[in-house]
Amino acid sequence: MRFPVFFAAFVFSLPTLLTAAAPATPPDGAALYQLNCAVCHNAAGEGIAGIFPPLAKADYLMADKERSIRIVLQGLSGPIKVNGVDYNNVMPGQLTLNDDQVAAILTYVRNSWGNQGEPVTPAEVAAERAKVAAKPERDDPYAALPPAPAGFALREIARLPANGLRLATLPGADWLIVLHERGDLYRVTLSTGVVTKLLASEAYTDTTTGKVAALGLTIDSARRLYIATNRQTPAKPYHLNRVIIYRTAPLDATAGPIPLPKPWFQTSYPWGNNYYNHGVSHIAEGPDGFLYISSGSRTDGGETDGGVAGKSSIYWKGAETDITAAIWRVDPRSENPTIDVFARGIRNAWSFAWNDRGELFSASNGPDAHVPEELDFVERGKHYGFPYQYGEAPATDRPYPYTPPAPPGLVITPAIRNFGPAAGGSPEKPIASFNPHSSPAGMIFCGPDWPAALRGKFIMGRFGNFIGQGDFGYDLLAVDLRRNAAGVFEARMETFLYPLSRPIDFLQVGKKLYILDFTRHHGTKSGRPLTPGRILELSW
Repeated sequence: MRFPVFFAAFVFSLPTLLTAAAPATPPDGAALYQLNCAVCHNAAGEGIAGIFPPLAKADYLMADKERSIRIVLQGLSGPIKVNGVDYNNVMPGQLTLNDDQVAAILTYVRNSWGNQGEPVTPAEVAAERAKVAAKPERDDPYAALPPAPAGFALREIARLPANGLRLATLPGADWLIVLHERGDLYRVTLSTGVVTKLLASEAYTDTTTGKVAALGLTIDSARRLYIATNRQTPAKPYHLNRVIIYRTAPLDATAGPIPLPKPWFQTSYPWGNNYYNHGVSHIAEGPDGFLYISSGSRTDGGETDGGVAGKSSIYWKGAETDITAAIWRVDPRSENPTIDVFARGIRNAWSFAWNDRGELFSASNGPDAHVPEELDFVERGKHYGFPYQYGEAPATDRPYPYTPPAPPGLVITPAIRNFGPAAGGSPEKPIASFNPHSSPAGMIFCGPDWPAALRGKFIMGRFGNFIGQGDFGYDLLAVDLRRNAAGVFEARMETFLYPLSRPIDFLQVGKKLYILDFTRHHGTKSGRPLTPGRILELSW
């Protein structure tokens, strides 16, 4: 599915970006291409069949130089046709590259692999950059608010200057902290809607080897803020994903500066197969006082040959490691924390949450293969199938030719079955657990502050798909989880709020739910860039 693939392309390729300062010597277009573009379009511009279009001998690329510059700057989503083949995916903008770097990349691409075109100059890039910056609101308006559920009110409280991934706050505070994908932190004052940049990534991370991909944010019961980051790190014999979790001293509830985050936990493992390095993302304190951390898979489906980038020597040719495709448990009392792998076989749990009985549930994004996204009841020591089994399909039902067989004796716990009526399930034909490619993102338990009809259920968000197989997601679901006669959890899912513009996280404060929309529109056919979204407030 496209949620993790999108973030791999949008975020994980960014750690190798050069800084945006003007270079002392002319930039090397070939080197910049390999650092910033080859992760999707491959080293020789051949692209990835059915996913990312080729740049080699590409008619779409060569037909309009100005359009190509704009795409590099602001990105592109929606259907296009390249060399007679239809593609419908998302390319992120590369605003961290300066004019000289963009010009060098495009000049290289326009004169490689059978392409022949005139150079792109920094002045041409600057001119297109000015056009993009001059009219973002007119070119990409915000979607109309959806109707609020009965008994609720919905309003917009803030428009964000950058794409946000996570929300956090303190009890009694009049603010939210928003994590940007590069690691920047913003504060949104709830009473006024004013957005202020709190901290730049450069203030607490090492930028000498590139920018981080920051995917996790939380504040623990000791009022310390945590930021989970990933960085593609060149090393021999293959690149590594360097994971650093930063932690601050305790915060106060004022709107003042936050203490500088410092490295608290570090580990590394072989960087994923091309854009499938999902990395370490969600982090949250559990009812037992420990931190739980999602460590996503480094492959799409357990491929062991380097995947779609198998020709590249920078990628380890193995599949998963002992600490990927898992949920970790880490002791926040330790100054030298170690990983306790709580559960395995969980491909990419962007979100997880506990109910009022302390039971843990995770929502995982599935592979590119057309299999359901999973909702799992996560228990210590259990294995949830990845990469051997998906949903409730038997392990013999292999979605890929390279799907590995399960090791002898491995007991796999299947995903929770959804009996509908929403998210692809029905009483007659349940699925385990959501429509394929709908990208579950965001999850909270409805406690005593919620209206009686929702109390004891979960609210789950779905970011929405990037594959042109019908639009799924872009909504919030009300999920009722109950044990059947055999003691196994089953789900009844109903649409709670729709349509939204790619909800990616949400946070409850009293009788208000704050919803983080990643961008301004929904669906796969808009052809619009992924400009920054907003925060909505749902109150009751």
